[in-house]
Amino acid sequence: MHSRVFPWIGVPLMYRKLARLSTAIFTSSNRQESNIAKARAVCQLYIAKLFTLVYNLLMGIVQPIGQKSPPPIDLGAKAMDNLSFIRSAMENAGSFTAVPGIGGMLMGATALLAAFSAHMSRSPVAWLEIWSAEALLALLIALAFSYRKATRAGSPLLSRPFRRFVLAMVPSLFVGAILTFVLYSISGIRLLPALWLLLYGAGVSSGGAFSVRVVPLMGGSFLILGAVAALSSPAWGDPLMALGFGGLHIVFGFIIARKYGG
Repeated sequence: MHSRVFPWIGVPLMYRKLARLSTAIFTSSNRQESNIAKARAVCQLYIAKLFTLVYNLLMGIVQPIGQKSPPPIDLGAKAMDNLSFIRSAMENAGSFTAVPGIGGMLMGATALLAAFSAHMSRSPVAWLEIWSAEALLALLIALAFSYRKATRAGSPLLSRPFRRFVLAMVPSLFVGAILTFVLYSISGIRLLPALWLLLYGAGVSSGGAFSVRVVPLMGGSFLILGAVAALSSPAWGDPLMALGFGGLHIVFGFIIARKYGG
């Protein structure tokens, strides 16, 4: 502010000096040539100073052309973005650990009751209804205990590893549901135990790739048991189903609960 005001003060002062000097020179009757030369030199000096002063004043008014400074970075928002990225990266690299151990043991217990009830049933329709109800009950138990385990661990159930686990398992279960009705209409319940054990084992093995290490091992055990059921007499269907959906769920559920939490 001061650098722009003070030069304007010097302009009228110089103008007054020049006016006085010019008046003294051109109104004097006794001026000499030497005085004229000296006066001209002084006038030229003051004129040069005046032009210099005006030039500096004008250059001070002109603003340099440049880009506007960028807005300040919000460090809080930047930190939240970094935390979100880290959380997403850890979630993508993680595995589905909310496999229910206690829930698996409960699924095994209900499967044992279903195997006994189905073996005592008097018709293939009743046998199929019992095992269909058991499959629905096992699904509800698995979801409920997975949600309980995930909540206790402070992680969402619908995480990326959980979605991968489910998407890997669903195709085998879907195929099993379709083939159940197809094979039942063709040959009754004779092939269903082997079908269910094989496809359930395939689904668990696929989903286990995104879960803890013991899950693929459980899937492999179901596959072996399903192969045995496919080569065995139909009379062994219910005992092998009890051994698979009952015994294997209880054993591996206990291992998961003990090693990875309930």
